[in-house]
Amino acid sequence: MLVLAFDTATPAVTAALHDGERVLAEVTTVDARRHGELLIPSVREVLREAGAALADVTAIVAGSGPGPYTGLRVGLMTAQALATTTGVTAYGLCSLDVLAYASGLSEPFLVATDARRKEVFWAKYADMRTRVSGPSVDRPADVPGGLPLVGAGARLHADVLGEARLVAGAPEYPSAGALAALAAERLTLTAGGHADQVSGPAPHDAVLTLPHPIYLRRPDAHVPGPPKKVTA
Repeated sequence: MLVLAFDTATPAVTAALHDGERVLAEVTTVDARRHGELLIPSVREVLREAGAALADVTAIVAGSGPGPYTGLRVGLMTAQALATTTGVTAYGLCSLDVLAYASGLSEPFLVATDARRKEVFWAKYADMRTRVSGPSVDRPADVPGGLPLVGAGARLHADVLGEARLVAGAPEYPSAGALAALAAERLTLTAGGHADQVSGPAPHDAVLTLPHPIYLRRPDAHVPGPPKKVTA
């Protein structure tokens, strides 16, 4: 197994290579405006560091969001393009699930990332592998209280969500290393590695899907309506 993983659903552009047992190489750059510019060089870098070629990759996994439209599409379209080039299967994994997995928490908590417009994307977890609700998008004041918080959205809106709820040392952005490790874990549960066969004991366990974006908002652009009639 050689899993190439990357995520562009947040300001972090991150790529990693995983051999089914450990992360062989990982590169992360936090820059909200350069997803398209940074992703392919990051993929090349992790392949170089691992001494591998794109032809050696057996699965491609991209973070499927939720996230801002432009950055998210960069990662998912790249996954589909590389899958077509190599002939291997491309998968998607919820980026909030990746943050949850990287937290290592074994008790209930929330993950929150920045959704802009003074809102957060969030989901609730029973533990690092099990999502019990979400993903959703809301204003910070409407996010459930009481549980520990993980993610840059929680830090950004700590004045509303509560500084004391932030989990010390928890990741702020999804890392491709965690994405690749989680994907490799899920792929070992099925001999064929087909997305529709990868499932867990709980209905909301992180599940590999086709690389489709998770959008929680309607697009800003709309098809123009019929022109108004002009009267004299």
